Amino acid sequence: MIPWVIDAKYIGSYAVWLRFNDGAEGTIDLSCELEGEIFEPLKEVSCFKKFKIRGHTLSWDNGADFAPEFLREGIT
Repeated sequence: MIPWVIDAKYIGSYAVWLRFNDGAEGTIDLSCELEGEIFEPLKEVSCFKKFKIRGHTLSWDNGADFAPEFLREGIT
């Protein structure tokens, strides 16, 4: 089963609580993952916290996103 993000809530800083279609849920800190041109704008917390769920994962208006499998493996 490919994991899909079905719910997400901003926690603070660069942390997001996620729930997946397989019932798993937890928090992931993405602070160490914001490298590269597309992720650079997300270093500004006001931009980071404006994510949406699109394509079964977290996505931002500038086109940045993370693979849902990556997010699923990273939750604690």
